[in-house]
Amino acid sequence: MSLSIAIVGLPNVGKSTLFNALTNKQVEAANYPFCTIEPNVGTVKVPDERLNKLSEISKSEKIINTTIEFVDIAGIVKDAHQGEGLGNKFLANIRECDAICEVVRNFKNDNIIHVDGRIDPNADKETINMELIFADIATVEKRIERISREARAGNKDLLKLQELYTRINENLNKGIAARDLSFTDEEKLLIRDLNLLTIKPIIYVLNTDGAEVADFQEETAQVIKLNIKLEAEISALPPEEQAEYITELGLDESGLDKLIKTAYKTLNLITYITTGQIETRAWTVKQHTLAPQAAAVIHTDFEKGFVRAEVISYSQFIEAGSESKARDMGFLRTEGKTYEVKDGDVCNFLINK
Repeated sequence: MSLSIAIVGLPNVGKSTLFNALTNKQVEAANYPFCTIEPNVGTVKVPDERLNKLSEISKSEKIINTTIEFVDIAGIVKDAHQGEGLGNKFLANIRECDAICEVVRNFKNDNIIHVDGRIDPNADKETINMELIFADIATVEKRIERISREARAGNKDLLKLQELYTRINENLNKGIAARDLSFTDEEKLLIRDLNLLTIKPIIYVLNTDGAEVADFQEETAQVIKLNIKLEAEISALPPEEQAEYITELGLDESGLDKLIKTAYKTLNLITYITTGQIETRAWTVKQHTLAPQAAAVIHTDFEKGFVRAEVISYSQFIEAGSESKARDMGFLRTEGKTYEVKDGDVCNFLINK
């Protein structure tokens, strides 16, 4: 299951530094606007300490984490929709992603210029969000114009679609993102091909240097406070030194791990696990996925040939200490086609070949 997060923000807010820290993939992070033009892409593991423990029990030869792709998008400036900066060249790259991670600057550094000459996290957030809204307005208005003539002929489906598009457009013009509107399941299907930027889930990363954090105003989305420079330094260390440094800072995990996990949850994703001598592996599915569709993530043929699933929760597997003991203790359950896979389920799918 391929998943991607677009990292967006004004120039010089720490986007590329965050990307480097996340992926350990060296991309240029220079002290001038628009040094990132083509998007840099990196795939990172979703941290999951459960895999290590299950691997020890199963004596697995390897561990395979689930992954998320991060895309470093060029800096956006005010009036990008009118051609300022790089204009709208970034939009296609964001549209291809599943969610947005917006980096907002809350640190002062005279050696790193701010494109607007001041540090104001709320204003920065407003600038980016309005540019995404302007882009969506252009998309929706073009679609309304295209269907309006046919709708006037009395086509009920098109009239319904026109009414839906108009409602979205009216709210966008009020500065309300599409993600903050309510849609029925049917309406969600109808607007899917619009590929609206503002309907994508969003996470805000407040990039702070440890000084007093501004009163950042956000009510509906996840906000993570990170010292991105420090996180980059930690990620450059060998794994054993990273753990030691994080402990010295009095933290349970790095800020990057927290961000990755938050991104994963923001997309309403869960992990189920398979474990054995060959490998212990995490698999990604949407919440409320039924067992046959979860099995299809391993191989598409598994959905058609699904018979049943043997399932045990992670905590019970650890308590039992092995699959055979879990079976003896009555922890192992047999589930059918209507079972919703839960996060942390350890699964074995029985397939009719």
